[in-house]
Amino acid sequence: MAPRRRDPVEARSDGSDDLYEVADWEVRSRVDWLAYWLYRALVVVAKGVVIVAAFGILLAQFVLGGLGAVTDPVVGAFTLLSAVPALLLAAYVWHADVTTSEPLWLLVVTFLLGVLLAGFAGVANEYVGGPIRDAVPLLGPLLFFFLVVGPVEETVKLLAVRLVAYRSPRFDAVIDGAVYGAVAGLGFATIENALYITRTTGATISAADAIGQAGGITFVRSLAGPGHVIYSAFAGYYLGLAKFNPDDAGPIVLKGLLIAAVIHGTYNTLAGVAPAVLVGLYGLSPFGALFVFVLVFDGLFGLVLLRKLSAYEHAYVQTGSVSDDLTPERTEFDP
Repeated sequence: MAPRRRDPVEARSDGSDDLYEVADWEVRSRVDWLAYWLYRALVVVAKGVVIVAAFGILLAQFVLGGLGAVTDPVVGAFTLLSAVPALLLAAYVWHADVTTSEPLWLLVVTFLLGVLLAGFAGVANEYVGGPIRDAVPLLGPLLFFFLVVGPVEETVKLLAVRLVAYRSPRFDAVIDGAVYGAVAGLGFATIENALYITRTTGATISAADAIGQAGGITFVRSLAGPGHVIYSAFAGYYLGLAKFNPDDAGPIVLKGLLIAAVIHGTYNTLAGVAPAVLVGLYGLSPFGALFVFVLVFDGLFGLVLLRKLSAYEHAYVQTGSVSDDLTPERTEFDP
């Protein structure tokens, strides 16, 4: 982490002078305590408002959007199946963390925040992105994917990391950002898959039709899930880099979001074109063509992510880093 910048007075002091409110500050007076606790309360309230609003959107999706169908055993099973590839990829990113293992409770919290905050992206995509997509022929979908869907969804997933995990002392290495980003992406992909599957089965008439429709959309959504993990792992990695380079935190976070959003937008754009080309050129089935496209696309950017994580691991080993030397001693249940 970059050394704290100091005022010239503090830098020249031998430590014997009281520099309170001259070049240094600490909580001393009642006004100090009031300001300190008022700030802490405002932060908590702001987080609470965000989470309550996100929960309200999720609840509305259950009541109005048909998400309640996910409680059906068959639909619920298909939803879980659709998340398996994304889960496996997130587990691999977690395994690639050569520093201290992240606590399960913090991973679960990040996953749940990824689920909750996904509603904000849904609202933005529909009410902000929808008019853009429909208003401009041909160019509209590109603007929609690159200016709305990619940036909004990646920002939402990064917020799921920023709210809790980022502030925890257990977030003690750059690579932790990739781990929590991947888990946030898993949460986002899970609720998105559930929405797609329940909407599809809700439009069917018979149970047999519902199972057939759910099976098809489950296959499609299982291919989309790993992408969310990859995109947000990139953004999360740069969030971790920003935490330990506070002087340049803003540009670093923005770089990570730009990378994730561009990859995301490119996937959405090509997913509507590349499989059709493969069907026309090679006679593949639509599902087979989609599988080949996703395998190549996610494999390419998954490899780039893997190289980044491997570079961190190499540097960690070469420097003989020990994470316990970087942070104070803590217990499993430290916040």
